[in-house]
Amino acid sequence: MATEEANLKKAVLWEAAEDKKLRCKLCNWRCSIANGKSGRCAVRKNIDGVLYSLNYDKVCSANPDPIEKKPLFHFQPGTSSFSIATMGCNFLCEFCQNWQISQAAIEDGRIDGQAISPGKIVEAAVRSGCKSIAYTYTEPTVFMELCNDCGRLAKKKGLTNIFVSNGYQTREAIDFALRWLDGINVDLKSFSDDYYKKLCKARLQPVLDTISYIAKETDIWLEVTTLLVPGENDSDDELKALADFIVSKAGADVPWHISRFHPNYKYLDSAVTPVETLQRAYEIGKTAGLHYIYLGNVPGAKAENTFCYKCGKLLIERSGYHISANHITNACCPDCGVKIAGVW
Repeated sequence: MATEEANLKKAVLWEAAEDKKLRCKLCNWRCSIANGKSGRCAVRKNIDGVLYSLNYDKVCSANPDPIEKKPLFHFQPGTSSFSIATMGCNFLCEFCQNWQISQAAIEDGRIDGQAISPGKIVEAAVRSGCKSIAYTYTEPTVFMELCNDCGRLAKKKGLTNIFVSNGYQTREAIDFALRWLDGINVDLKSFSDDYYKKLCKARLQPVLDTISYIAKETDIWLEVTTLLVPGENDSDDELKALADFIVSKAGADVPWHISRFHPNYKYLDSAVTPVETLQRAYEIGKTAGLHYIYLGNVPGAKAENTFCYKCGKLLIERSGYHISANHITNACCPDCGVKIAGVW
């Protein structure tokens, strides 16, 4: 093994395959990786028959964020989450807002960052008054080794752990994280496989499977985000199918964040999503039976707030990432007493 590779972190969730290849079981690409080659994410490499993480000691972002920025609105609202990332992703989204760090390893083999031990990360989270650690900005599945080591230490310090994810992890990866993963926001980018293939170079069904599995088979708190791209995933039929899926496969209590698109990265010719489109999606979600729907990237919108789905009382007042009031009492609406789903 080369000197620069001698201290790499051995990867999790892989097995030997035929022809001296390794099968990665971390995400639903399930890459077959030949010796000396990397998987689609470009941050997991077969070195002499062992799969290694190339980004474990390459933390490229580490700072406190409002948990509402993830976005998670029903998980420890009003708290800060220590947010970390490494370079790498298993998608190629043409509109990625964090493309400088998500796509660098894929495009030019660059994996920048610094070695920060899991212990130091957890210490920084505690010192900064955070209640959780968020694995975010890029796809956390592709730095699962660091997530796992941080997550286990975080639990010992009374912190929770959350993912902001594209939902492409395998069932094995979800089960692997069950001991320490408390919450997740999954991007359900569209309800069209053609959209996933065209704009993300991925597939829809694995994301649907992840959402359904997390909601039905785990205790991980789940929220879903959909970025509405004008003319691509904003038709009434698609939005109705998407909202119906959430209700039927994940449950009416799963919060749905409908986010406003702004041109970015390679997708620069589109207009910004009209607020009217977001409002139309909101109404479609309500008709489908979703209890909690939020509009994102529209500061000051009424739909930033949390309302009781039964009596309509304003429960949590928000302005951007700031909470001005939280009226939820013992996880219930103080007026009608109905339980408000979440981790409070």
